[in-house]
Amino acid sequence: MTGAATISGPERERIAAVLAEIACAAGEILRRYHRGPCPHALKADGSPSSAADVEAEDLIVAALAGQFPGIAVVAEERAQGGEPAGRPAETFFLVDPLDGTRDFLAGTPDYSVNIALVAGERPVAAALAAPGLGRVWWAGPRALEAPVLEGRPGAARPVHVRAAPEAGLLALGSRRHGDAASDLCLAALPVLETRQVGSAVKFGLIAAGEADIYVRCGPTMAWDTAAGDHLVAAAGGCVVVPGGGPIRYGRQGSDHRNGPFAALGDPTLAPRLALPARAAGPAAVPQLSAARP
Repeated sequence: MTGAATISGPERERIAAVLAEIACAAGEILRRYHRGPCPHALKADGSPSSAADVEAEDLIVAALAGQFPGIAVVAEERAQGGEPAGRPAETFFLVDPLDGTRDFLAGTPDYSVNIALVAGERPVAAALAAPGLGRVWWAGPRALEAPVLEGRPGAARPVHVRAAPEAGLLALGSRRHGDAASDLCLAALPVLETRQVGSAVKFGLIAAGEADIYVRCGPTMAWDTAAGDHLVAAAGGCVVVPGGGPIRYGRQGSDHRNGPFAALGDPTLAPRLALPARAAGPAAVPQLSAARP
């Protein structure tokens, strides 16, 4: 695998289906921890890492190595724990084993497992599982959704974004990561309602035509967005950065940090956005205890 042009549509679809199976299996680990105590600690950047993150990541990395030997994996816990990323020139996996860890530790259900295959700086196959909601999305050339049944994807159906509603947009915001720059961008659009949703689940809801826009000017990481980015694009939407282009994965540097972006169900909204050139600083976050009761 060297780039999107060299991976056929059927092969991308097969890869995405495998990623969905892996994401659902990792989701079962998260569900088990979500029902009981989950030891955790704060990383150097102040974000939490839990036993659930580590165990789910171990499962995903092992499964990817077995299914796709020779393709490097950039996974959150390993990358932020000091292990070299090993990113090759063209093709690699981006993995977030537990996106929305703070919400997960607080007991809310909208956390996710994100896995994306990047080829030529763009995702070409991806899966996004929401174990707490019993939903999984995946995409090669097209976007699909299924219920999670006994830890595996059930019967799949195609999903597609919706056109911007005349009555106004449903915007999705982050429950714990709001910033003034994102609010300013949304103020220029006809937003009827803003709903707070944790993790990359926001991308899944936009891809499924259940919401319209997610703007994030605060800092995020490549593994936070790659799977959802591809899912929204395959469903007919887009994820844009300042200037209107896509996120280019592998260009973020050693810290894997994204700049501002917006996920849009209706691409015609893109010219109306004025994203800032740089990401806003991190919002203040509450400290967490060493274990959830």
